[in-house]
Amino acid sequence: MAKVVSFGEVMLRLSTPGYQRFSQARQFDATFGGGEANVAVSLANYGVDAHFVTRLPKNDIADMCTAELKGLGVNLDGVVYGGDRVGIYYLETGAVARGSKVVYDRAHSAISEIQPGMVDWHKVLEGADWFHWTGITPALSQGAADACLEAIKVANELGVKVSCDLNYRKKLWKYGKTAAEVMPALVEGCDLILGNEEDAEKEFGIKPEGFDAEKTGGEIDQSIFVSVAEQLMKKFPKCKKVAITLRGSINANHNTWGGVLYDGKTLWQSRRYDITHIVDRVGGGDSFMGGLLYGLIAYDTDQEAIEFAAAASCLKHTILGDYNRVTVSEVEGLIKGGGSGRVSR
Repeated sequence: MAKVVSFGEVMLRLSTPGYQRFSQARQFDATFGGGEANVAVSLANYGVDAHFVTRLPKNDIADMCTAELKGLGVNLDGVVYGGDRVGIYYLETGAVARGSKVVYDRAHSAISEIQPGMVDWHKVLEGADWFHWTGITPALSQGAADACLEAIKVANELGVKVSCDLNYRKKLWKYGKTAAEVMPALVEGCDLILGNEEDAEKEFGIKPEGFDAEKTGGEIDQSIFVSVAEQLMKKFPKCKKVAITLRGSINANHNTWGGVLYDGKTLWQSRRYDITHIVDRVGGGDSFMGGLLYGLIAYDTDQEAIEFAAAASCLKHTILGDYNRVTVSEVEGLIKGGGSGRVSR
């Protein structure tokens, strides 16, 4: 069984019921989620030895969170404790022409106050095959960025492969540094980079020529992203593969979805999915990352890996909450031509 360690913030998620607006809601549905925790849950579902590292306070909300993650098969032995609060995010789910909204309440969360030296990375990464992080973590604070860089350097030292989801979040970079200033030093240590056209442009000034995500109408020419992948690999020579998610947004409920994986020579393209009735798209990229890591671990070819990632993420769009609660057999069934939605008896 492969061991994968992820590092980042897990938050209390408070979402309005159904498609209610914040101004309508008189109650919220409570669960938990966060980019790196979402990846860990996906991998645990697939039978991987998934470890999640974060910093949490000692209180009842944190206990709820750890109980949920442990119940989903995630190993939390590397979690460190301290600070006063669990971060929160509020979600208003959009419909048709009205997009979803996220409001963050994560200032002074326990992990935003983390510092290098708080996590024993040599112990945590012992025997690991992969270490995964996202661009969300270094956006939280200088301490979180420094701790993330510390982990990447130890992973490189130990020969642990490093993956990164660039995950640009403009609402988070508030402590005086920009993503362009912080991210390059961290991405230098990565073997696998996942992103989309906005991530690459906002963080590194890299973009495909003639592409406008707002004007795709659901149709995307996948080959134009070769230039993005090539530019990323040239900028970060340690990187061996670049994956790019391809979302065509027809409206808030109807997207096309797929992905590509580039190894420096060949662009591997997944099947394209037409997701006509989205239940919850939050965590879609994380489910793609979890599927891609599993695919690279479990299958022999990059084509199989990118197909698994896209299919896993397609299924996530049908599931409420941040976590992708699907099995390997369900993903493989969709790849083989399933997806009719017939009752399984």
